[in-house]
Amino acid sequence: MITGIVVALPEEIVTLTAKRIDKGHCVFIGDKILVACAGMGPKNAAAAAELLISKGASRLISWGCAAALEPSLRAGDLTLADRLLDSENEEITVNPDWLSHTQTVFAEAFIGRHKQAALHTGLLAESHTVVTSGKAKKQLHSFTGALALDMESGTIAKVAHQRGLPFLAIRAIADPAGMGLPEAVVYATDADGEIAIGKLLGYLLLHPAQLPSLIKLGLYFSKAKQTLKQAAGRLESIAEFNSLSADRQTS
Repeated sequence: MITGIVVALPEEIVTLTAKRIDKGHCVFIGDKILVACAGMGPKNAAAAAELLISKGASRLISWGCAAALEPSLRAGDLTLADRLLDSENEEITVNPDWLSHTQTVFAEAFIGRHKQAALHTGLLAESHTVVTSGKAKKQLHSFTGALALDMESGTIAKVAHQRGLPFLAIRAIADPAGMGLPEAVVYATDADGEIAIGKLLGYLLLHPAQLPSLIKLGLYFSKAKQTLKQAAGRLESIAEFNSLSADRQTS
């Protein structure tokens, strides 16, 4: 059984493998683990999910970072979705057996022992666009009740559900609920989530007051990547889980 993992950004892929994966392509990082680089957003996520399925994946994982909506979540905390709310407000439930197995794997592997990150399970919401302000996050939390937000997981879950495949979303928190994205990052980020260094430096030259918030975001993102790297050490155990009930996505 091949497990397909959809990852939006190259900086998130490095938490899984040192192999280069171009956008729209996928590579095996293990005998039965296939990773695709999607790019940001629902459209790219759907294309990557379909690519993985066409290459033999029989279950899918959404992997990467997320923005916290729940105020108690800290940078570096790990979230496991038990339900997904896509950008069209359709809710999809994760297979409970695979989810329960994954919770146990993470709790035994590093979350409980090292106390470096908390493990949270709950609703993960999806947005078509980058949510840039703490105020907007607060409004989304009030509206959805979701723990966190990303731009891909709901769509990947929808593809899995339509194909009758099990699905997981494993996301580490990169920015807390009250933190907005620095304007410099918003300005310099392209549609695929890549930051143009020249544009970023140019913006900082004109707006040096942005530097402290940019440094803080970088530190938070590093915490999220550290958590994902620790989680990646347990991927084999997660991917090895196999039961008849786990081979069908619930709704």
